[in-house]
Amino acid sequence: ETEPLTSKKDVSDCSKGEDCKENGLLVRNPKSALRLVEDGNKVHPSQGDKGEAAQISNGYSGVQSTVPCNGEQQLMELEDRETWSKKIDFLLSVIGYAVDLGNVWRFPYICYQNGGGAFLIPYTIMAIFGGIPLFYMELALGQYHRNGCISIWRKICPIFKGIGFAICIIDLYVASYYNTIMAWAFYYLISSFTAELPWTSCTNPWNTGNCTNYFSKDNVSWSLHSTSPAEEFYTRQVLQVHRSNGLDDLGGISWQLTLCLLLIFTIVYFSIWKGVKTSGKVVWVTATFPYIILFILLVRGATLPGAWRGVLYYLKPDWQKLLATEVWVDAAAQIFFSLGPGFGVLLAYASYNKFHNNCYQDALVTSTVNCLTSFVSGFVIFTVLGYMAEMRNEDVSEVAKDTGPSLLFITYAEAIANMPASTFFAIIFFLMLLTLGLDSTFAGLEGVITGVLDEFPHVWGKRRELFVLGLTIVCFLGSLATLTFGGAYVVKLFEEYATGPAVLTVVFLEAVAVSWFYGITQFCNDVKEMLGSAPGWYWRVCWVAISPLFLLFVTCSFLSNPPELRLFDYDYPYWTTVVGYCIGTSSIIFIPIYMVYRLVITPGTLKERILKSITPETATEIPFGDIRMNAV
Repeated sequence: ETEPLTSKKDVSDCSKGEDCKENGLLVRNPKSALRLVEDGNKVHPSQGDKGEAAQISNGYSGVQSTVPCNGEQQLMELEDRETWSKKIDFLLSVIGYAVDLGNVWRFPYICYQNGGGAFLIPYTIMAIFGGIPLFYMELALGQYHRNGCISIWRKICPIFKGIGFAICIIDLYVASYYNTIMAWAFYYLISSFTAELPWTSCTNPWNTGNCTNYFSKDNVSWSLHSTSPAEEFYTRQVLQVHRSNGLDDLGGISWQLTLCLLLIFTIVYFSIWKGVKTSGKVVWVTATFPYIILFILLVRGATLPGAWRGVLYYLKPDWQKLLATEVWVDAAAQIFFSLGPGFGVLLAYASYNKFHNNCYQDALVTSTVNCLTSFVSGFVIFTVLGYMAEMRNEDVSEVAKDTGPSLLFITYAEAIANMPASTFFAIIFFLMLLTLGLDSTFAGLEGVITGVLDEFPHVWGKRRELFVLGLTIVCFLGSLATLTFGGAYVVKLFEEYATGPAVLTVVFLEAVAVSWFYGITQFCNDVKEMLGSAPGWYWRVCWVAISPLFLLFVTCSFLSNPPELRLFDYDYPYWTTVVGYCIGTSSIIFIPIYMVYRLVITPGTLKERILKSITPETATEIPFGDIRMNAV
């Protein structure tokens, strides 16, 4: 809003000082932040004339403005964007987002499957040339432009605005299945408050005749059809998959898991409803607690008999594996999904930073912590797998056949149940899984919230609490299919198809739009404006060529060899692959749709429409000390 200053106290008279003459229009913020808009060509233009935008010394031009000839200035109210209370709140939030359940179960499995210690070579290479540059790029974009994943494209390349809508849809898909895994962990947590853990014996109502407890003192024989108490508790009591025939017959909804998920979404709502001021405090618990528990479990695992067998299996290098393309694809996919660019979270979190915050240092610190956490988690898991192999008198490879959530909810849970003080270790382990998942959920939903609120500030700007409530309700209702007796099959389908190729496509287009359309020189100038120094040639080469090729490589590998899904004894039929690709396409389809829409509504010839559509629409406000300027 613009209103004339009538108070003599606030109005500078041109005849009495040089301020009006030199600076043109002085814009005052209600919170004493000043914004300078320069008019260097005209000192006293006539009423209604617009001064030419003068070039400012930092390379940015001032906004065209009107200065009345009587020297009367105008007051423009500029509302400050919310910022993190402390720098550590931001770091813990990003670390909490990047370090999630996948660090605990996915990395150890991928590592031993792809050559053990030898896998660390392609993993490190992919991190240096692919994952970390993309991570840094998103933090820099969000911090400089201070917008969410939708509206930021007006300042970069408007025709790619569909990327923002695609990101929001992907985040909703993730929220619809990721929180269900936390509901499983919550069910385990509640079940752990007993003197004897319910998955230690075969005398429960849900057990079958095939249940075999080889940890019992009696001599038992393990046959091909034998199942452990932990496996039957997971499949028959928690998931109840035996009551479903597959994706074409999911069965009813589990009321126990529904209540668990409802409680989780309640916690999520009251953690993020007020913005980063509240979520930044919650992550002090959710981001730090897992490290305390990991350390306790690591010490406990290292003291178990046979732990060395697991560590040896985890790290023993198989150098021949490095010649296989699949190993490099897995390394690229693991580092990408672990760091998590492309979900709008890094853009959202960085947009609440102070303008001159050192996001370069943040990118290096958080990505390094994330990778080290994955590596250490491997020791936590494999010391226990070595113990299991020792108890079963089997090879570690036989014990480590479970992948994904089953590694945590069957194998690890069974090992904990047979340790001394099993109840204590079960409680802290499943509490750790909950905290690992919660801050990732905070982050995913914040990506959507910031994106929508920045895009529609007049609708939702003052109604954040109401929008967050509606969003959590939508996510809860969208999760109902995963709460059925066959919900585990839905979770697996969404995990493999709904997010993987879609996110890879989104980040590939994002890297292309920033490096090739917005311009790598302009982007590096933006970084220099924030940090005082421009990124070196290494970062430029990665952003322009290596990172896009990295993403293209992983995407093409996935599409050329889609995973054959199998869960428990259920082989996914062919039509589920088609459904999976349809779900994945339903998000990225917004990108070409918006491109067409943009070209249609833009006036002019086709060439003029394209040029207008790839030219930034709005300026970015650049703080300059106590003064804020518009960069165009």
